[in-house]
Amino acid sequence: MSDAEFTDFVTHRSPALLRTAYLLCGGDRGAAEDLLQEVLERVFPRWRRIRERPEAYVRAALVNAATNRWRHRSRRVSESPLEWDLAHPQLPGPEQRVADRELVVQALAALPARMRAVIVLRFFDDLTERDTAEALRCGVGTVKSQTSRGLARLRELIDAATAEDPHPTTSRSI
Repeated sequence: MSDAEFTDFVTHRSPALLRTAYLLCGGDRGAAEDLLQEVLERVFPRWRRIRERPEAYVRAALVNAATNRWRHRSRRVSESPLEWDLAHPQLPGPEQRVADRELVVQALAALPARMRAVIVLRFFDDLTERDTAEALRCGVGTVKSQTSRGLARLRELIDAATAEDPHPTTSRSI
């Protein structure tokens, strides 16, 4: 009985949870897939206990696991991400949205892990302040202040990236 419920949950919620993991991992899809897989493996034995609110539990576990990855990352050999050249002329249509998305993902990756988690849960997962606070095990006031500071920092990062580029790839929509 619980195996089928768990399978159904994974089948239907994995795309949204993978998006959350992707953003928490700073745009590294491989790390996001690994992170989600690790979390789902840890959740399965606890399924009977958490099946009433599994998504909230899994989101909190993703945030915690992502934070732990960043802590342990400093002990590993540093990896160099592939750089995407943002110095392209203005791109038309769907290509522009891809460039904008890359810029936002890069800016998110530059935020501290906790601040990134608040921004991802609030705006990409569309959680309320209270649900975000519950997922992160903190107060609503902390979520509010981290949201405010995080959005301000994202604006700074995006403005700095577009100032370096003579042909900005994004408008100030954050």
